[in-house]
Amino acid sequence: MMEATSVRQPSQRFERDPAKETASPPTAAAMSIADPAPLGLAAFALTTFVLSFFNAGLVSATGEPIVLGLALAYGGAAQLLAGMWEFRNNNTFGATAFTSYGAFWLSFWAFNQFYADKVPTNEVGSAVGLYLIAWGIFTAYMFIASMRVSMAVMAVFALLAITFIVLGIGESGGNASISKLGGWIGIATALVAWYASFAGVANSTFKRTVMPVGPRG
Repeated sequence: MMEATSVRQPSQRFERDPAKETASPPTAAAMSIADPAPLGLAAFALTTFVLSFFNAGLVSATGEPIVLGLALAYGGAAQLLAGMWEFRNNNTFGATAFTSYGAFWLSFWAFNQFYADKVPTNEVGSAVGLYLIAWGIFTAYMFIASMRVSMAVMAVFALLAITFIVLGIGESGGNASISKLGGWIGIATALVAWYASFAGVANSTFKRTVMPVGPRG
């Protein structure tokens, strides 16, 4: 018969037992997390792809609000999370890129939702143009850093820098043709980013190189 002293009271069930604890640090396997880069690239690619269809004039502008949901949830929040996980992975490039572009999509959503109508109509083009060109400058120096990552990521940043600059020029000058060109380049950017994301998922899942990305590091 079990002794009464061996039965723990409900209030004692979650008490610490120092005899069973260990001071050993967690193993590398226990601390590792999945590569967040494919998620960040996918979030960036899909949101960019949809917005670029509108920028290129391939679909009616009346449907543009659909981009705002993507910008908030996928391009924004999901990509921001990928950036935070890259910090955990000690990946400075990935953390800077995904956090920044996640913030870009969140700022895009916030501007359209809350602030666009506060900019005088005759100043919207120059304001948005400045915004886009500034992101183009950031992307240009990230392109230089991407030279140590892979050919696929280099292509993404090269195309994205051009996309931002072309869209910025189109907005600043009120030139619809240049803005449409920026939309087409944005579609190309999204497709390359999707490829890089697919490669990351496929290569990790199959445990071998299925989709080459041309590593540079």
